[in-house]
Amino acid sequence: MRIHLIDGTYELFRHYHALPPARDPDGREVAAVRGVVHSVLGMVSSGATHVGVATDHVIESFRNRLWPGYKTSEGVPADLLEQFPLLEEALSAAGVTVWPMGELEADDALAAGAAAAASDRRVEQVIVCTPDKDLAQVVRGARVVQLNRRTGVVLDEAGVEAKFGVRPESIPDYLALVGDAADGYPGLAGWGAKSTAAVLARYRHLEAIPDDWRQWGVNAHNPAALARTLAATRDLAYLFRTLATLRTDARLFADVEELRWKGPTPAFEELARRLDDAGRT
Repeated sequence: MRIHLIDGTYELFRHYHALPPARDPDGREVAAVRGVVHSVLGMVSSGATHVGVATDHVIESFRNRLWPGYKTSEGVPADLLEQFPLLEEALSAAGVTVWPMGELEADDALAAGAAAAASDRRVEQVIVCTPDKDLAQVVRGARVVQLNRRTGVVLDEAGVEAKFGVRPESIPDYLALVGDAADGYPGLAGWGAKSTAAVLARYRHLEAIPDDWRQWGVNAHNPAALARTLAATRDLAYLFRTLATLRTDARLFADVEELRWKGPTPAFEELARRLDDAGRT
């Protein structure tokens, strides 16, 4: 069997910005929800049998206590935030397994779900459906892969290395150095993607990088300056790596068969009708 794990937060944002507004009879904006539900059920009709969707029920997480600049709900349109509970309700009514996350993030749920599913011998492949670069760390060979549903690009382990220049297990270290603007941490000054990839391709993890740049033996831009920055801010780099490292300890299911789609619940018909009746504004 193949397991499809979907980044519901990304999908909701993507559809919100791609579709014209539409309000249901109660005046709620529902276009993005309608788009995501249609998309997920389209995957099922195309052959996906085991599906789990993770959402950020609350945008803030434990990472906000570690770094004050970490992403928050500030600036997110209210009519987008208000669609998260409705998305979770609609997908559940459609018979899809949903994991609304609070203390942890949706990305943590995807990582935890991928690890749990991949440990099951019955599972042929786990497909993590998101373009988020931090999810590249969960890729394992061709058994756990990352799918960008918008472009259709699939990254296996070789694909991750070709794209980032490092292996999946080095992605948190890579993001710690180059930063992740989407998540709100800047990385270390001067550490660009090419130099970071060159250094981590050899040393893999932050603590293995020598303080003396003359020992690096890699082609990096201004290695002396990079070494000085790293030596002065290693603790900050370790913090950023903690932010970038996805948690896999969330207990989401006891058996992958819990993710098998068995059809919509009786509540879905009325909810789907309300979504379908929503008019453009």
